Amino acid sequence: MVSKAQPTPEMVLLGRISGLFGVKGWVRIHSDTEPRENILKYSPWYLQQHGEWQSHELLAGQRHGKGVVAHLDNCPDRDSAAKLVGCKIAIRHAQLPDAGENEFYWSELKGLRVVTTGGTELGEVTSLMETGANDVLVVLASDEDSGGKKRERLIPYIREQVIKSVDLETGTLVVDWDPDF
Repeated sequence: MVSKAQPTPEMVLLGRISGLFGVKGWVRIHSDTEPRENILKYSPWYLQQHGEWQSHELLAGQRHGKGVVAHLDNCPDRDSAAKLVGCKIAIRHAQLPDAGENEFYWSELKGLRVVTTGGTELGEVTSLMETGANDVLVVLASDEDSGGKKRERLIPYIREQVIKSVDLETGTLVVDWDPDF
C-alpha cells in the first residue's frame, strides 16, 4: 500500500534504489546499513519520489552477491520497479532499536553544534565518515579569519579521549580539540 508521508527530521536515510533485478518487480538496493542486508529488517520503507515520501511495504528481500535485492508492494513488474530507481530509502527514527547507553545513531549526531572544552565554537556536524580505525565527524563552520569562507574540520569520534560529551537535548557535542587544527 502506498500512502503519502511528509518528510520529517525523524526520517533516517538507509540507502537508495540503485537498479532493477529481473522482470518480476525486484530492485537492487544500495544499502548504507552495516551489514548491508540489515536494511531488510525494516518495513515499511519510505521512498522519496517527486519530492514526496511514500510508504512501501517490503514484501521480500535478500543479499545477492555484494549487494541486496528487494521486492516492494505495488511493484508487480519491471516497468513499475523502473520508476523507483534512484529513490532514496528512509525509515522513521522510531523504527530503529534503542541505542545503548552512551551510543548514538549517526543521524542523531548530524546537526549538533560542536564546541571545544574551552568553549570555542567549531561548527556543526554535517556528516560522518567510517575510516576503519574509528569514525570521523565532518564539522563545517564559517571561519572569520578566512573572509567568511566555510572551514571543514575532520574530528575523530573517539569517546573520552576526543569526544567529551554528547547532549542531544541541547544539541551540543563537546570535544577536546585544538581549534586551530
